[in-house]
Amino acid sequence: MADTAPILLYDGVCALCNWAVKLVLRFDRRGTMKFAPLDSPIGRSLLARHPALTTVDSIVLVSGTRASVRSTAVLEIARYLGGVWKLFAVGYLIPREIRDSLYDVVAYWRYRFFGKHATCPLPPPEVRGRFLFD
Repeated sequence: MADTAPILLYDGVCALCNWAVKLVLRFDRRGTMKFAPLDSPIGRSLLARHPALTTVDSIVLVSGTRASVRSTAVLEIARYLGGVWKLFAVGYLIPREIRDSLYDVVAYWRYRFFGKHATCPLPPPEVRGRFLFD
């Protein structure tokens, strides 16, 4: 994969995750971030390059050879978006263990509060090229 654009791996059936992807699409001024469901062939392939992440059920931001997960991925996405989103960088002042614990609470309750799709929704045609499914 010669493309060095960051790739956001997400839970394709999670309504909260799909909402987050739409938010990133809306505010990505560069328009370079790519997206792939965790359980897609490309998602599994990227996770296989990072053996510590093969069982991860979390948002993952892959940027070059680096992969960020959980709260760090969220903060890295905010940094990537720039502008007012960079304000979330203050989250780095909170120890990662605490940030990840808060992330895990939201992740645990996400299906109950936000719902779950039967299948991964197809993106709108105007952004479909930014989604990696195979």
